[in-house]
Amino acid sequence: MDVSLILKTVGVGILVAVANQILQRAGRDEQAMLVTVVGIVVVLLMLVGEIGTLFETVQAVFGL
Repeated sequence: MDVSLILKTVGVGILVAVANQILQRAGRDEQAMLVTVVGIVVVLLMLVGEIGTLFETVQAVFGL
């Protein structure tokens, strides 16, 4: 796993947190929730490749 993936995840998390706070202060709670959900989806899409590599490694180790 590369350090850049961790930094990208942290960056998305910080951006989502800031956008969430701004939208909540403006009284737009629905949009704030939507931003949070979209942030989670983006991070999960970034991790899909790494999860696939993890499963391949587990299969190789246990000979499945």
